Amino acid sequence: MKWLAIAICIGAYLFGVRAVSATIHRLGRNKQVADVRIKYLEKTSQILLFVVFMIILCLVLGFGYGQVSLFLSSAFAVIGVALFAQWSILSNVTASMVIFFGFPYRVGDQIKVTDADFDLSGSVEEIGMFHVLIRSAEGNLITYPNSMILQKPVIKLDRGNTQFPQKIAARVPD
Repeated sequence: MKWLAIAICIGAYLFGVRAVSATIHRLGRNKQVADVRIKYLEKTSQILLFVVFMIILCLVLGFGYGQVSLFLSSAFAVIGVALFAQWSILSNVTASMVIFFGFPYRVGDQIKVTDADFDLSGSVEEIGMFHVLIRSAEGNLITYPNSMILQKPVIKLDRGNTQFPQKIAARVPD
């Protein structure tokens, strides 16, 4: 009976991996996302599915719920401390997943990240796991963290426009 349950778990895992990969590929192609980003998200989802598969497999094999939960809570405590120490990396990885599904800008688009201190405008060259690369008009390469680009307003130049809007002075009625 256990062998049948294990076979069903393995079959469900393999089916889940294929279904999630196909969905990510379809979404990536529809949104015209770079192959590198599709592969990254595919690997991340496969790792998550593997962790879920291992938890279910441990329960099917007869490990007690208390044993599995004790192990998982210990593992999550260690991982939580490690990720808290590296929160910026975790936030950039999470932001890259959000950018994959909802970022309205593509490689080649002219954008400007609104920043009071610096002119962060140019052409998007690459959208990676941790940062977005922007090539300025002067030819400089700007590396901007994914988590920050989600926190600040970004202006995209529409086709035909060559100038970004400037700050508009607020008028106080007399």
